[in-house]
Amino acid sequence: MVIVSLPFVAYYISKAHYIERHGEKFSEERRYRMARRCISIMQRNGRIKTEGRGQELLPAEGGYVMYSNHQGKYDTVGIMSVHSRPCTIVIDAYRSRLPITDSFIDLVQGSRLDKRDMKKQMKTIMEIAEEVRGGRRYIIFPEGGYDNNRNELQDFMPGAFKCAVWAKAPIVPVAIIDSYKPFGINSLRKVKTYVHFLPPIPFEEYRGMRTGEIAELVKSRIAADIDAHLKSRTMQRRAG
Repeated sequence: MVIVSLPFVAYYISKAHYIERHGEKFSEERRYRMARRCISIMQRNGRIKTEGRGQELLPAEGGYVMYSNHQGKYDTVGIMSVHSRPCTIVIDAYRSRLPITDSFIDLVQGSRLDKRDMKKQMKTIMEIAEEVRGGRRYIIFPEGGYDNNRNELQDFMPGAFKCAVWAKAPIVPVAIIDSYKPFGINSLRKVKTYVHFLPPIPFEEYRGMRTGEIAELVKSRIAADIDAHLKSRTMQRRAG
């Protein structure tokens, strides 16, 4: 996929650098359209298909924070491929500096979280909360890492939910399934992943809850959706 996409990658990286130097000329919508075009090319060359569900449940107005389980490097682009309105990502500052990833994060104006510096981390979280209040939409992976997660959930970090609480914004649980396969399996076969947007949790519903309680609430809803999907798939295979 990388070899086939190399000319497109080189073109879009150079274009992303141009946009970064002349940011005032490019709206968030225009940046996002370009990002999704990159994703579409990558999916085609990698023989990857992502099926989305629940887009009609997403809040029609205002900002919100999507909290998703984490399976691999494909997770963000998989979500963005089925999320039509501009959204962006919170990413570990160290991981964000990897080749291609760095340019992509700049393109969608994502936020880099420095996990080694608590003061910088809190400042970034407050900035994200302010942006969400202003109408931006963020993707956050509260599990943090994704080594060997596959379709199993790890602990959700309570601190990841502070920005939604401070913004008093809707929380959208997102269940991703088989998202580890595109970059985690050495195969030329076609791959299909799933992104399920679950019913939003309005601020009024989680007001007064501790971040640890919110984390468990979101995790339980994602876990239930993944479990239902996998059970249904198993039954279909047996029936076939």
